Amino acid sequence: MTYEFPSADLWSFLLFGYLVTVLIETPILLVGLSRPHPWSRRLFAGLWLTACTYPIVVLVLPSFIDAIDDRWLYLVSAETFAPAAECLLFVAAFGRFANSRSQRLRDVLAIILANLASFLLGGWLIAH
Repeated sequence: MTYEFPSADLWSFLLFGYLVTVLIETPILLVGLSRPHPWSRRLFAGLWLTACTYPIVVLVLPSFIDAIDDRWLYLVSAETFAPAAECLLFVAAFGRFANSRSQRLRDVLAIILANLASFLLGGWLIAH
């Protein structure tokens, strides 16, 4: 059985959560993505990657997983999906600009770190 949040609550949270996530993740991507990526691409990545995954985490996953009663399952699903999808999207779109395997690895690690930071700091902000 799945739990459904009132859709108005999810939609109203979407913009706020997106903005908070972008504010947390973008500085990490600005600093963490490898050298071949200009600042404009790094900034774009901070906005674009979250725009691609956040609606799924906030609007779609709660339709399949009870985000209250099955909190751990929801968190594991969301926090695995978001960085994995963002890494795949970034590499598909911009991986050719990384000149070496170490640069591509740095890009992937920066995206994972940005997601981890937004999970930890965002969770703390929501709790307080």
